[in-house]
Amino acid sequence: MAPASFNVATDIPDLSGKVIFITGGNSGIGAETVRALAAHNPACIYLCTRKTASGDALVASIKETVPEANVAASSRLDILILNAGIAGVAPGLTKEGYEMHFGTNYVGHAMLTQLLLPKMLQTKREDPSADLRIHVTASQAGVQWAPGGGLALSYMRDPSPGSGGTQRYGHSKLANLLFMRKLSQQYPSILIMASHPGTVKTESWGKVDGSKTLTVLKPLSSLVGVTSEEGAKNQLWCVTTQAGPNGVEKGKYYVPFAKEYDLKNKNPGNQLQADQLWHWTNDEFRKYGMPGWPEM
Repeated sequence: MAPASFNVATDIPDLSGKVIFITGGNSGIGAETVRALAAHNPACIYLCTRKTASGDALVASIKETVPEANVAASSRLDILILNAGIAGVAPGLTKEGYEMHFGTNYVGHAMLTQLLLPKMLQTKREDPSADLRIHVTASQAGVQWAPGGGLALSYMRDPSPGSGGTQRYGHSKLANLLFMRKLSQQYPSILIMASHPGTVKTESWGKVDGSKTLTVLKPLSSLVGVTSEEGAKNQLWCVTTQAGPNGVEKGKYYVPFAKEYDLKNKNPGNQLQADQLWHWTNDEFRKYGMPGWPEM
C-alpha cells in the first residue's frame, strides 16, 4: 500500500555508515536527491556528473547547510542511483556508436553498474546486514512511447532508427525497465527497483531538440509539471523506506507517489525481451574488455 505522504526531512531514516553513488546528481531531481540524502548523515556520497563545475557548486551548497556532509571517497557501496538521462535530443550517436538516448540512458548505466557491483557484493560479504539497493530512474515513456514491438536492438547503431525523438527516448527507458527486471533476478541479495518521477520542471526540457511531441510538451511542463523537490520524492522513498510488502519490493516499478505500476502485458514486463537485452549487453561489453557480471 502506498504511503499517504512522505516528508524527506522526517521520513528518511538515519543513513549513518551508508555510502551512496548517484549519476546526474548535479541538477534537477538528481541534485534534490543528493541534498535530501546528505541531510541524513550518510558516510559518503559519490556525485557523478559530466560537469565538474556544477558538481563542485552543488557540493559547496550542500556543505553550507550540512557542513559534515562527506562527498568523497569510501571503501563500501550501499546505494546506487542510476539517475542521469537525456530526452528528445537531436538524432546522433555516442562516441561509442550507439543511438544517443540508448547509449546515454541505458548502455552507460549498465556498464557503470557492472563496474560497481563487485564493491556492492564485497560490502554484503563484509557486512551481511547491509541493506544494498540499486535504483533506476525510469519513465512512463518506456511503457507509452517505446516502439510497439519493444526492443529494436538491431538499430542501435543507427542515429535515427525509424522513429522520432520521442520514440527513441521511450526505447531507452524501456531498456532501463527491462534491465532493472533482469538485474533484480540476477542479484537477489540486492534490492533493485525503478521509479518514474512524474512530469518535472527540470533543465532537461531546455535541451529538447529532435522530438515534436516533447517540443509540444515543453511549455506544458512549466504549467503542470512538479518541482524537482517533488520529483525526487519517489526515488528517495525507493532507496530509503523499509523493504517488504508494506514498503519497497525488489523488481518493482513505482509511479508517483510510491504506487506499484503493473507491467504485466506491457513491453517492460516481457521476460524474453529482458533476456534478449541482457545477452545483447554482454556481447557488447565483451568488445570493450569489460570484466563481466560478478558472481554472487
